[in-house]
Amino acid sequence: MLFTLSVLVIFTAAPLVFALLFFFRAPYGRHYHGGWGPTVSARAGWFLMELPALVVIAVCVVLAGREISLLSFLLLGLWEIHYLYRTCLFPFLIRDRGKQFPIAVIAFAGVFNSLNGYANGLSLAASPTLSAPGLLSGVRLVVGIAMFAAGFVTHVWTDRNLRSLRRPGEIGYKIPRGGLFDLVASPNYFGEITQWTGWALATWSLPGLAFAVFTVANLVPRARAHRQWYLETFPEYPRERKRVIPFIY
Repeated sequence: MLFTLSVLVIFTAAPLVFALLFFFRAPYGRHYHGGWGPTVSARAGWFLMELPALVVIAVCVVLAGREISLLSFLLLGLWEIHYLYRTCLFPFLIRDRGKQFPIAVIAFAGVFNSLNGYANGLSLAASPTLSAPGLLSGVRLVVGIAMFAAGFVTHVWTDRNLRSLRRPGEIGYKIPRGGLFDLVASPNYFGEITQWTGWALATWSLPGLAFAVFTVANLVPRARAHRQWYLETFPEYPRERKRVIPFIY
């Protein structure tokens, strides 16, 4: 029952979040503004927000009481690599002096990450298609894992290049250039969309599809807001750059 409810909540939340983010900017990062209640430091906010995604899926897989295939553990490993980076490394690399993160956003994200981790964890533990893939599903699996890996590398590369724009002690923003930055405003979001689309292909599951759909619904409007912010902040910002998908949007 909880599994079905979790998947339904994720699918239902996707269009709602997509629509809302076209009318207001989620208040964290460069778009932070007051009026959202109590806050914590950006570093603590990122850690607390991502922690459920790191922990819940692993607990669900380990405690499922089923024999778990090596392939399921491989896919779990990919998920954990991403969220180890997002939870335990990324927050402590950012320069968050004076930056705040609303607790309300942490709470919403924590609920979502818990449900998402639960649904994907049970799916990994239960899916028979992950035990002995045939030819077509094997190709799909390889393509999905390759997309996940490429998206993760893109995501980490983008974060590194954004950090390199700031000298020690700086917290302001500059126009990023080079690589995918010459094509889109938010290559990190393009990387995440690629990752979780690959995850949906590799797992071939409803929770995987739900997460991919939600990722698109969440990040496409935010990428739009990023590009608009750049245009408003820097008159010299290249207007030919797309928002998140090279050459398309």
